[in-house]
Amino acid sequence: MSRPPLSRYPVPDIAGLPDDIRSRILEVQQKAGFVPNVFLGFAHRPDEARAFFAYHDALLLKEGGHLTKGEREMIIVATSGANNCLYCVVAHGAILRVYEKQPQVADQVAVNYLKADITPRQKAMLGFAMKVCNDAANIVDADFEALHAHGFDDEDIWDIGAITALFGLSNRMANLMSLRPNDEFYLMGRVPREKKA
Repeated sequence: MSRPPLSRYPVPDIAGLPDDIRSRILEVQQKAGFVPNVFLGFAHRPDEARAFFAYHDALLLKEGGHLTKGEREMIIVATSGANNCLYCVVAHGAILRVYEKQPQVADQVAVNYLKADITPRQKAMLGFAMKVCNDAANIVDADFEALHAHGFDDEDIWDIGAITALFGLSNRMANLMSLRPNDEFYLMGRVPREKKA
């Protein structure tokens, strides 16, 4: 069977990209050892790539708050599973496994977070994220109160909602592009990483 293309849209050559986008891609490649296909897929439209990754960074790299990096990735994996986004489940599942140091957690969260080996607090967080994902028009004060009982404040709740919303966009664009997950993601967090010499 032949491999599907990286995207159904043209993938630009890295050398021909605007300096800021090219630099970002090369920086990610240096750190990860490969270029995640999402960078190449979104680079088809540089202005939109800048906007997407700026909001991504504002939410996922922010300092403060009561969400761990792993919990942020749980939100992405659970809601991406609900949105049937192969790319985001595979890519962010890998990141989740690395952050949580649990090889099984991403698969569990993607399929059924209620049965996942995570804390009651994390299940409450994901329950709210799923409501934002599937039924945002019916969010009520009781939803906030349930999260407050688990130690989340209103700013944390904003983060849960914003991460869910951003990845709702990401899921839909990845599906539109038919974005193929990198092979490297499938083993990340499942097998020990090779030590660099």
